[in-house]
Amino acid sequence: MENPFTDEYFMKKALQEAELAFEKGEIPVGAVIVIDNKVIARSHNLTEMLNDVTAHAEMQAITSAANFIGGKYLKGCTLYVTLEPCQMCAGALYWSQISKVVFGATDDQRGFEQLGTKLHPKTQVVKGILAQEAADLMLLFFASRRK
Repeated sequence: MENPFTDEYFMKKALQEAELAFEKGEIPVGAVIVIDNKVIARSHNLTEMLNDVTAHAEMQAITSAANFIGGKYLKGCTLYVTLEPCQMCAGALYWSQISKVVFGATDDQRGFEQLGTKLHPKTQVVKGILAQEAADLMLLFFASRRK
């Protein structure tokens, strides 16, 4: 029997979070953190609501997952996020020692890879999972803001 818990499965959960952000007028980035095929944290951007530039989806998810686990290291965990993390979030992911980061759309202006920011050496990176869906949501958001 095929494992239903694929990267696409969990990225769809992150996209649901991004849609919640969109509905709140936040930049539509969503994230979930998974361990042993179980979602232990889910979040989306809250920078506008909290008036906090650090309230990115990834930062919220890291805090929530650490609280769930009861420790600051996220070894054995996977982050699914709809947009390539920025260098701030990449720094936090580095310190969390998260095992795997899976992202959808690339961020050619502010993404950690574009800016040369490193993740922890043991962190596996997978990119491009449901990238078009994530990018389309971002484009729709910014197009609606320009009207």
